[in-house]
Amino acid sequence: MRGMSSSTRKPWVKAMTGWVRRQPPKVKAFLTVVAGMASLVLLRVVVHDHDNLFVAAEACHSIGIAVLIYKLTKERTCAGLSLKSQELTALFLAVRLYCSFVMEYDIHTLLDSATLAATLWVIYMIRFKLKSSYMEDKDNFAMYYVVVPCAVLALVIHPSTSHNIINRIFWAFCVYLEAVSVLPQLRLMQNTKIVEPFTAHYVFALGVARFLSCAHWVLQVLDTRGRLLTALGYGMWPSMVLLS
Repeated sequence: MRGMSSSTRKPWVKAMTGWVRRQPPKVKAFLTVVAGMASLVLLRVVVHDHDNLFVAAEACHSIGIAVLIYKLTKERTCAGLSLKSQELTALFLAVRLYCSFVMEYDIHTLLDSATLAATLWVIYMIRFKLKSSYMEDKDNFAMYYVVVPCAVLALVIHPSTSHNIINRIFWAFCVYLEAVSVLPQLRLMQNTKIVEPFTAHYVFALGVARFLSCAHWVLQVLDTRGRLLTALGYGMWPSMVLLS
């Protein structure tokens, strides 16, 4: 019976996967939304302390960086990796660390410190040790396309808390930049038209991290019956946090 159950399970999963792949983009988008909502419901039931979701998001980001470190050290190549995405990641992590030190020092500060150190090491490896394998011509996403809009948006829409205005702008800037830091990596993958396995695992880990971070905010808003939005500030900032 065990052999039969395992043998019938694999064709069922394969058939389901094939069916999803054959669907048009709109259907795939709808299925993704449904799966995301179902996951939110499951997380709300299973995870009692929703602050743990934010820690899990940062842990997933760290796992993604660990995958890159394994690739760089074992395969001795940085082919398929975007240096610009890593630099944007280091930038928003540095700004977020500054905000953590001056606004709230907690476990997230330690996790961000470790992730920033690992990201800087990846940047060093790509720039110097493995520069010959870096696809510089394919990594052609202009960084100012995301840095400048994020900076302008942070000046206009930022928290209305009691913290210093500069710190609030920096806080908004790192939130916006984190949301778009993966764009150069996606552009490089689009240019090469080849998705290297370790790079795909890294991007997948980032996707999971973004989802868990979003789930944290959404569930916190639901649990506080919307009071969290008031704690975050007034105006468009609470909406921009969720959107980012």
